[in-house]
Amino acid sequence: MPPNLTKPNSGFTSKPSPLCTFVSLIILLIIGFYTLHYPPGNPKKVLLFQQIFLSSASNSTIASYLRSLTSHPHLAGTKPSLETIHYVKTHFQNLGLETHTVPFQTLLSYPVHASVSMHFGNSTVLNLPLNEMGIPSYPSSGLIQPYHAFSPSGTVHGKVVFANHGREDDYRTLGLMGVNVNGCIVIIRKGGSLSRGAVVKIAEKKGALGVLMYAEGDVSKGSFGSGVERGTVMEGVGDPLTPGWGADEDGERLKLEDKKVLERFPGIPSLPLPFESAQLILDSLEGPLAPQEWRDSGRSNLSHVGSGLVMVNFTYQGEKKLATIYNVVAVIRGLEEPDRYVLMGNHRDAWTYGAVDPNSGTATLLDIARRYALLMRKGWNPRRTIIFCSWDAEEFGMIGSTEWVEQNLVNLGAKAVAYLNVDCAVQGPGFFAGATPQLDNLIFEVTKKVQDQDSEVVATIYEKWKTMNGNNIQRLSGVDSDFAPFLQHAGVPSVDIYYGRDFPVYHTAFDSFNWMINNADPFFWRHVAVAGVWGLLGLHLADDPVLPLDYLSYAKQLQEYKDAFSRVLDGNISLTPLAASIQEFTSAAKQASEETKKLMEQEFTNDLLALKIRALNDRLMLAERGFLDTDGIKGREWFKHLIYGPRSNYESGLEFFPGISDAMAESKNMTQKDGHAAIKHEIWRVARAIQRAAAALKGELV
Repeated sequence: MPPNLTKPNSGFTSKPSPLCTFVSLIILLIIGFYTLHYPPGNPKKVLLFQQIFLSSASNSTIASYLRSLTSHPHLAGTKPSLETIHYVKTHFQNLGLETHTVPFQTLLSYPVHASVSMHFGNSTVLNLPLNEMGIPSYPSSGLIQPYHAFSPSGTVHGKVVFANHGREDDYRTLGLMGVNVNGCIVIIRKGGSLSRGAVVKIAEKKGALGVLMYAEGDVSKGSFGSGVERGTVMEGVGDPLTPGWGADEDGERLKLEDKKVLERFPGIPSLPLPFESAQLILDSLEGPLAPQEWRDSGRSNLSHVGSGLVMVNFTYQGEKKLATIYNVVAVIRGLEEPDRYVLMGNHRDAWTYGAVDPNSGTATLLDIARRYALLMRKGWNPRRTIIFCSWDAEEFGMIGSTEWVEQNLVNLGAKAVAYLNVDCAVQGPGFFAGATPQLDNLIFEVTKKVQDQDSEVVATIYEKWKTMNGNNIQRLSGVDSDFAPFLQHAGVPSVDIYYGRDFPVYHTAFDSFNWMINNADPFFWRHVAVAGVWGLLGLHLADDPVLPLDYLSYAKQLQEYKDAFSRVLDGNISLTPLAASIQEFTSAAKQASEETKKLMEQEFTNDLLALKIRALNDRLMLAERGFLDTDGIKGREWFKHLIYGPRSNYESGLEFFPGISDAMAESKNMTQKDGHAAIKHEIWRVARAIQRAAAALKGELV
């Protein structure tokens, strides 16, 4: 940034001071340097580099990356993961990129022993298989047995009740049938949009002794057997021992028995089961008939919800220990604005081989880096700095990315333009995107430039996407990938893109290279498509003179959210503060849009114009930070974003304004007066956040 200028004491100074002359000269030199790189008045060079990027795609190259990345399991914190870290780091270094690793020492969780047995009335005992069948033995393959990370150790013995997806509504249904899960083990099939941790938390609240969980995905095609879905049950994100600060090796840590740490973990044990083992338990259940809806959904052979004469005993013994994880970071320095960062990230660690999750994304990221390096050899340098981020320990709760964001919070808050995330790049057919609204139009523009390989006729991703779901862009309220710390804690505009909605080998030992080439993307053309969209998004954000952030889309989205709330709120609660703040934000968005158009129409020969563009870009970049609140979401204070973030009200269908949504749920247990006051307070908090964003977009003090 040019240094701040101070006005002389008198406006009639006849001769500028030597210091003033020197400062003015420095500013002119900086502006001249900024405008030397290909100016917007000559967009042909920019377009040429984009065309070179798209034309240098190589499906075979991406396939070779993925084959190498998935040659062995690489769970975070284990010895085999070090080979994958070295592979990614070496790739970036061989491209000539400035590369380094960032280690953190964090609390991770590993299994020691697990068993589940059925005890029948005739004293016979059946020990149930817990591992995937049809794959090499676990010690020799390097696979770790299926488990739930951060589950407490324990042994439980009791009758079993089937609780469908484990939602509050499912327990209400059981209650109406006269079935009480208190003192029982519940068996639950994954689904219903709840996280594993939420499922266990609700079961614990209902008095269950433990949770057995299975997935119904049909993974029996070809030579594949039933998989077992691993995962974490920890609440929140990041290292539980260093909440709010980076987990440096010699830094401060909370004790494992600290209340803040313990509340991140469930109080009852849980374990994933293979489908066949779960079916044996379901076959033993007696009691009331399951609702027809439960019996008709999924492939489980289900008759009764329980409980019966059969008892189940299950034991889980785990180990929580400090382990060193490594993020790999590679940098392409911006030529004109090196202090503005476009971040492109994907996590590298996997529960097993991780062909889809996450290394389809890792292979794609490596290919984008290869193509960017090719552009550099042809004379390209980005206007702004591009940072490639390969995260570790995402599967345990976005730990690698969260620790890095916490460690770099000030610089990210002042300098980060956007974060572009890809997790599972290719799960199957169909393009999907999630983003904060100011990036919507950029996504539309980019998808019009990339060919969709699933179309029988030549078509762009945009055209195919439109026929599929009307170009619907999801919002990033979930805590299910590495965009969470960037958006929900640091307020950085974010994107998340992928091909395919779901895949049946999720978090199982069958998520392998063979499954990818036989099912999800045999010729790796979907990988090429994701790389095209992801890479072009990065090029636009790094090179466009005026940042392509359109807040009119955000204003429209906020208005839609307000209207949705007006339909579900008590009529005695006013939304006037929210409406007024959205109107103010809309006005600021229109002003920024008009300013953008005017600046883009002008020739870049005026030194003052370069400063105006820089100032506008700062406002466009910082507006998202306005939605942050220092107090965070009540009960989950680490999450600072009041528009997008997790909500404790699992039954709410509203994926925005989490604080208001939670207050509405909590108000049901209050007097009307107190409930209304709680909701009104959250409405005012959101209104103030929107006003802050509007002020940042205007760039003016009130």
